[in-house]
Amino acid sequence: MFRNRFALILFLLAAAMAAGVLLWREGSNVQGLGRVVSAGQADIGGPFHLIDQEGRKVSDTDFRGRYMLIYFGYSFCPDVCPTTLGVMAAALGKMGADSQKVVPIFITIDPDRDTAKVLKPYMAAFGPRFVGLTGDGAAIAQVEKEFHVYAKKQPLNPAKSSGNYAMDHSSVIYLMGPDGKLVNYYDEAISPGDLAADIKQKMT
Repeated sequence: MFRNRFALILFLLAAAMAAGVLLWREGSNVQGLGRVVSAGQADIGGPFHLIDQEGRKVSDTDFRGRYMLIYFGYSFCPDVCPTTLGVMAAALGKMGADSQKVVPIFITIDPDRDTAKVLKPYMAAFGPRFVGLTGDGAAIAQVEKEFHVYAKKQPLNPAKSSGNYAMDHSSVIYLMGPDGKLVNYYDEAISPGDLAADIKQKMT
């Protein structure tokens, strides 16, 4: 019995070692090993019908044939939103002629305050090619759902802010392809150089 048990232990150890070698060799194809899994198409993005900073009706189909670099935020944001839009602008500035294939788009999560009139000067601060999009509450809620965006109104202390509010929200830059489907997404902490390089690589 002892010999049989010892043989079984040796067999299990050998099998475990073999499995470990296989996983090490094939790790890039196995999910759950601490690597970024890029297989498959993420269910992010979808049709939208909004209003741009000029007051014109705009839909996702108006951008077909070009890449969309999309960020969700709000113009009253004191730090993260303008910083991220600045990163997008700087990245496009590093792309040369390839930047003409990309439309930088800002979609508000605060339609009550971010009207077309408010968005027009705000977008101009980041460059003439930036498109700012707003709409009614239902339209914004729908596009947030399509892109899996988290956004929630956060009341501020009335004694210090005259009853104004901030918006808690996710902070992700989306790169959508000429067909309107997701190509990649980025954390707002990405550098302009890394963002430009990845966009150009995805275009090839």
